[in-house]
Amino acid sequence: MIHSMLYATDLGLYAPFVMQHALALARTFNADLYVVHAVEPMGLFAESVLQSYLDEQALNEFHSQGLNTVIANIEQRVLDSFREELGDEGEQDLERIRAVRVVQGDPAQVILEQAQKLSVDLLIVGSHSHGAGADTPLGRTAARVLQLSRVPVYLVPLMERRRKGDR
Repeated sequence: MIHSMLYATDLGLYAPFVMQHALALARTFNADLYVVHAVEPMGLFAESVLQSYLDEQALNEFHSQGLNTVIANIEQRVLDSFREELGDEGEQDLERIRAVRVVQGDPAQVILEQAQKLSVDLLIVGSHSHGAGADTPLGRTAARVLQLSRVPVYLVPLMERRRKGDR
């Protein structure tokens, strides 16, 4: 039934908490686990700053090689954080991870596109990103993924964000 899953991470404060859910589900279903992290495209201001300091060739080189280097470093950071979080006993869990992808684009769109491209059976997301307010019941990306996903979504509520009186 569930053979592969996609865990979408924002690499925020609660990412290890959501990762534990993803790995537990992967163990339970003996499923492959893919990981995706979306990087927002560079804004117009940053792009104009680069254009003012770099000539056209250097700017093109940055876009082709520099961005790839940044993405590769983020992918390595994700794997390193998994290794650190899991410790020595987590080697079998790490073997479940088939790929870590860092993709530039709108987070919800990236998650949905990767889910379709990888033909996963389940999406795993946290209910909020690191920037969402405590009073927001659901983050923007999580809401869009829930609304538009063609596969089931496992939503991990971030318990620390709930007010003390809520259950």
